Amino acid sequence: MTAVYRYNNSIINAEYQQFNPTFTITPTIANALMRIEGVKQSIQTLPITPRVLANLRETARLFSTYYSTFIEGNRLTQEQVEQVIVESQHFPGRERDQDEVKGYYAALDEAERLATNNDRVSEAAVRRLHALVMGGGRTRVKSTPYRDGQNVIRDANSKRIVYMPPEAGDVPGLMQQLVTWINQKDDLPVPLKAGLAHYQYATIHPYYDGNGRTARLLTTLILHLGKYDLKGLYALEEYYARDLKAYYAALTVGPSHNYYMGRAEADITQWIGYFIDGMAASFEKVRDQALREAEKGGKDHSRLLRGLESKQRRALTLFQKSREIAARDVAALFGYRPRTASLLCQRWVEQGFLETTDPAKKSRRYKLSDAYASIVDEID
Repeated sequence: MTAVYRYNNSIINAEYQQFNPTFTITPTIANALMRIEGVKQSIQTLPITPRVLANLRETARLFSTYYSTFIEGNRLTQEQVEQVIVESQHFPGRERDQDEVKGYYAALDEAERLATNNDRVSEAAVRRLHALVMGGGRTRVKSTPYRDGQNVIRDANSKRIVYMPPEAGDVPGLMQQLVTWINQKDDLPVPLKAGLAHYQYATIHPYYDGNGRTARLLTTLILHLGKYDLKGLYALEEYYARDLKAYYAALTVGPSHNYYMGRAEADITQWIGYFIDGMAASFEKVRDQALREAEKGGKDHSRLLRGLESKQRRALTLFQKSREIAARDVAALFGYRPRTASLLCQRWVEQGFLETTDPAKKSRRYKLSDAYASIVDEID
């Protein structure tokens, strides 16, 4: 089948698998794409200090978690989200909100891991992201099956039907087609591919719940795989949440709320324009932050820090107070039980992040490996 793109009133045909998005690359969209490329190039040449990566990167992840769950109606404040993630605090009566926050944060971790260890998007990976979103912060989760019935989306106030997605029987095939399309080699710019994948995943609506969050995570995964991660410092979710009406309006296209009555063939230029402009604005915010940090000087350790897990990045702060730590220090930092913290430290030793200085079981202590010890003093 043939996908049709319109650029400068010219029609370009490209062979695609079933999913055939139709949109126009308007001058405004083209300009936003150039803005994105400009920021991407400038970030590569700027010295991103450990302070930026330790603080701004974690802030971006917390922003992503807060805003993505806020979009879905989560009632925790931005400060409370940080307390749940960083300090393991509990808010009585907000258990479901806490689980949503923990689940999204864990899925962000997984998206980064997947981008580091893979060069393609797999259907299994997308299903795992959804399982983590719904897993309440647990990392050992089973991939959730697609919905087995219809999932009508209604307006919260009027109860009128806003969108009726494809029948459950069509979901597996549509998801397979989407993943095939994402992975195919073509000249489509990565930002456009990410935006189109977001739209199509939301259109398929493969689950009863968690579709919006997973669509945004899929976007993040595609951008990371395509080297548009900007060192993990941006939060597209913030742009969406600033004006939810605009976000949903951009996603609502076609002559009918029914998937089978025009949604699949609709021209989605409106959504692409909204998405690309938001991505450009988010990237420019990162560039401005990076420029301010570059003026302060400092060696760029982004590659080294980017390879760490989020918990390892947080654990670096322990070594600002002492050159050596014990498992109990890790337990206190994350709210873990002693055995869990000990197992985590052992794993970090195996990964080369830590080295054992005192092997005695009861008094076992650890220090950072030389590669990471050299940057602790630069983290504010």
